[in-house]
Amino acid sequence: MANETARKIGPVILLGPPGAGKGTQAKKIAEHYGIPQISTGDLLREHVGRGTALGLEVKAIMARGELVPDELLFGVVANRLKQADCERGLILDGFPRTAGQAGWLDAFLEREFFEKSERCTPVVIRLDVDYTQLLLRLTGRRSCPTCGRIYNVHFQPPRVDELCDLDGSKLVQRNDDGEEVIRGRLTAYEAQTKPVAGYYQAQSRLVPVNADRSVEEVTGQIFGVIDSHASGGASAG
Repeated sequence: MANETARKIGPVILLGPPGAGKGTQAKKIAEHYGIPQISTGDLLREHVGRGTALGLEVKAIMARGELVPDELLFGVVANRLKQADCERGLILDGFPRTAGQAGWLDAFLEREFFEKSERCTPVVIRLDVDYTQLLLRLTGRRSCPTCGRIYNVHFQPPRVDELCDLDGSKLVQRNDDGEEVIRGRLTAYEAQTKPVAGYYQAQSRLVPVNADRSVEEVTGQIFGVIDSHASGGASAG
């Protein structure tokens, strides 16, 4: 672990549909390599919570049900990436979401990130999951309203049907985990993210990982990709 937290990793971008396990894997990467996980959603919420000028602008935009424009988002991301804890590497969560954002990120990294003499390219990993598996993961999710423990009726069911193992509370399903909502989210993901994957694939920089496997196996695949990238290995699309 000492070696892992000393060498330069570079930016890591995880692509994948809802339910692919991006959040779980991002936490494992952050812990293993000692790099921060940066969520654009969290950054915007922080500005809103602090009542900054940007936060007030973002709050008004979101209140109208509109997307935060790229020019505002770029400023927030650029400011965060320049902070000292990002010098060795970072994980980007929720960015880039469009091919235009991916192009901006490349230009920013080449121009300003790390040492100016060193070209910095992200390692881009796409978590691939079978569509049926995704539906089972998402629609089968249940949570305990008392302790917050998460179950899945298909893969990690409670010992007693619909009851929490720890406190016996009746498990609940989130409104957005219904099948109709899930299908809509997956369709939106496909429409939104395919151009991002296409952008990186056209440059032979997209590395697919089979995320149908166990969490530990997927983590092992991801660490292998990151280690190869950090050592100067080439990524293949």
